[in-house]
Amino acid sequence: MARSALRDPLDVTIEAPIVGTNVEQGFYEIEPRQKADALAALLRELRPESAVVFCNTRRDTVSVAAALAERVIEALALHGDIEQRDRDEVLVRFANRSCSVLVASDVAARGLDIKDLAAVINYELPSDADIYLHRIGRTARAGTAGIALSLCGPSEMPRALRIEEARGEKLQWRKLGPADAQAKNVQAPMHTLRIDGGRGDKLRPGDILGALTGDAGLPGSAIGKIDVFATRAYVAVARDLAAKALSRLRAGKIKGRSFRVERI
Repeated sequence: MARSALRDPLDVTIEAPIVGTNVEQGFYEIEPRQKADALAALLRELRPESAVVFCNTRRDTVSVAAALAERVIEALALHGDIEQRDRDEVLVRFANRSCSVLVASDVAARGLDIKDLAAVINYELPSDADIYLHRIGRTARAGTAGIALSLCGPSEMPRALRIEEARGEKLQWRKLGPADAQAKNVQAPMHTLRIDGGRGDKLRPGDILGALTGDAGLPGSAIGKIDVFATRAYVAVARDLAAKALSRLRAGKIKGRSFRVERI
């Protein structure tokens, strides 16, 4: 079987995870029209390094990501209709901390193994309790702590009761605190630069790191994860130095060659 020229090393097949006792779970009864504001308030309160927001449909992933953008919270949508290259880029950006919030459907999230996921938020409850357990089992892996929060509209209460029955214990219902008027925007600490060159051009992560810390003059601490694929490479750079890195890479060379570089 032919394999994609741009492969994502995070895309693997895994069994349904087991939910550990170190997952803090909470439920909020929210009117549907207030969910976007409630989600933004939770993200501003938690400020997680990484969070997956689950929706039940492709359309909802797009609309929720857009609603967060309107509230100045950076988020990327991941759904089943997205092109493979776009999917790869979304996952690269999420893994390298260029985007802290991923809004995903269950179909798109199948087979994803995301390390160190701090939080899972159910924008909508799934109809199946097993899907709920699968969603929240993506956080708190390998002994780490995690949090799983769910926004539940009145029409979703039967789903909540099925989840309660499946868990064998009462759900923990919470109330949202007052909105913080001084709350800062939720911004990822890194930006991603895309280089139109990869393994086919004999590029290695060390070549990109050397170009940034050498001629470009960036400190090594400002460089994050570097992913090199067959025809493209991605490097995460500290947000406040991303513009400088882009300018220097465009003006300079990597391994003695000029490559097209873009900020995504």
